[in-house]
Amino acid sequence: MSGLSLDATQLDRYSRHIIMDEVGPEGQKRLLDSSALVVGAGGLGAPVIQYLAAAGVGRIGIIDDDVVERSNLQRQVIHGDGDVGRPKVESARDFVATLNPDVDVDAYETRLDRDSADVLEDYDVVVDASDNFPTRYLVNDSCRLAGIPVSHGAIYKFEGQVTTLRPDGPCYRCLFREAPEPGTVPDCATTGVLGVLPGTVGCIQATEAVKLLLGAGEPLVGRMLFYDAMDMSFETVPYAKDPDCPVCGDDPIDSIDDIEYVDGCAIGAD
Repeated sequence: MSGLSLDATQLDRYSRHIIMDEVGPEGQKRLLDSSALVVGAGGLGAPVIQYLAAAGVGRIGIIDDDVVERSNLQRQVIHGDGDVGRPKVESARDFVATLNPDVDVDAYETRLDRDSADVLEDYDVVVDASDNFPTRYLVNDSCRLAGIPVSHGAIYKFEGQVTTLRPDGPCYRCLFREAPEPGTVPDCATTGVLGVLPGTVGCIQATEAVKLLLGAGEPLVGRMLFYDAMDMSFETVPYAKDPDCPVCGDDPIDSIDDIEYVDGCAIGAD
């Protein structure tokens, strides 16, 4: 155990991990040496950041261009009333520093776009906690080309969904080739969202990310998990790789340079 470089404080902090055969000191050291990028520090990103930091993922990147608003506090649990008006990445970084000094935070106060997508390649796993379709498609396409796994989540009113996009499985475009027409899917500012819902969905995303970093368990690859908070029900629906998928099919793209991540985020035929 001494060769794993876990000090006495770490042995105490992560003791409930270390005593598990599925994790152990080797797995904990692996988490401390791992990195995860969380895209979005809002409703889904908040519990993801909280639990990845608590688990001891050694480097967490957080990318978000938004500031904390008071209406966020009903569900974005890493931000407090005193953070209103601050950039979310700064508030999130301070939260992690208080929670776990083992964790380094890379804060990117910017919107993820085609020009900044290279940052995704610097991490072992990406957690898509975004709230818009252009970002979801950009994350999917970029990470698939770079061979990086993604934990995807989305929420709507009382419902949520989670799936894991691993390089050897189907991608997001196998499920949804293109985004819905703009304006056809309202956001939570229009329809509202149950405050505890992103906590449940984000925790599942964090669980998937930790499993991917540990190489343990069966992630939600080729499976979409649907959660209905009103019925308190979970349903898992399988889906397969689409041979005609423009990103992971038989004739995939080799670059995102020509893709416009607006409206339907379509990939045109050659």
